[in-house]
Amino acid sequence: MKRLSEILGIEFPFIQGGMANIATGEFAAAVSNAGGLGLIGSGGMNAETLREHIHRCRSLTDKPFGVNIMLMNPQAPEMAQIVAQEEIPVVTTGAGNPGTYVKLWKEAGCKIFPVVPATVLAKRLADLGVDGVIAEGTESGGHVGELTTMALVPQVVDAMAPYGIPVVAAGGIADGRQLLAAFALGACGVQVGTCLLVSQECPIHENYKAALLKAKDSDTIVTGRIAGTPVRCLKNRMTRAYVAKEKAGAEKMELEQYTLGSLRRAVFDGDVDTGSLMAGQVAGMLHEIKPLRQIFTELYTGYQKALAELNG
Repeated sequence: MKRLSEILGIEFPFIQGGMANIATGEFAAAVSNAGGLGLIGSGGMNAETLREHIHRCRSLTDKPFGVNIMLMNPQAPEMAQIVAQEEIPVVTTGAGNPGTYVKLWKEAGCKIFPVVPATVLAKRLADLGVDGVIAEGTESGGHVGELTTMALVPQVVDAMAPYGIPVVAAGGIADGRQLLAAFALGACGVQVGTCLLVSQECPIHENYKAALLKAKDSDTIVTGRIAGTPVRCLKNRMTRAYVAKEKAGAEKMELEQYTLGSLRRAVFDGDVDTGSLMAGQVAGMLHEIKPLRQIFTELYTGYQKALAELNG
């Protein structure tokens, strides 16, 4: 099986998650320069802003990078055109089926790696001719599905085997033991997000980083499970109020008042009380701020050490 690093022409088999308001052109370039695949997260951007971030990224790295498109975004069709026009090496998608754009992106030479929360979507996309799928478990930060990474990845791997389509594991990966587990489940590489939030290069507010470093294993919660819009973030005043209202049967519009602008408040203003501090369950494993290169190196050497120990 080819490793993700071979498939994408990068040093480490790691994709950075396309985190809205965080995954800027500068951050994507920093990730690519550190040996992973940097992604520009188009969530929170409009079409022209996305183009600006692509140009900024290109000016800062000569390595491959990608763009993540949230298909719910009203400007997704314009963004899809920009990805093709700019001949972006890799495009990942979330919150929907990218079938409409597969032909366009293929003709532009883009590799297409949609994020999937279940095998049913993976099979549908395989029939369309995508280049790979990212199987993301509910341990991840931000918008989540129901299945855990441990249960989801091997089922998606088995479903993709007849198509010869590689699978990237995502959700709950922050050290070498988890990377080894992802390979054991049949993944060709991993997508990581939460562990990169505490990198020196990550543009989030210092208060956000401090909250992540303080977090324990049980300090994340999923809001919106009942309302059908599940999002995993660190527990705080906003999440407690949201969940209490949700359990009391509040309408979707009332619940949206809690989350309106909350991610931006966390990322830019450092509001750790009413901001949405999106993070995965591995937040409890983060203990210090490090350069991206060090995070990637430790992740990979940790995997090699764990593998050697298993081999006895």
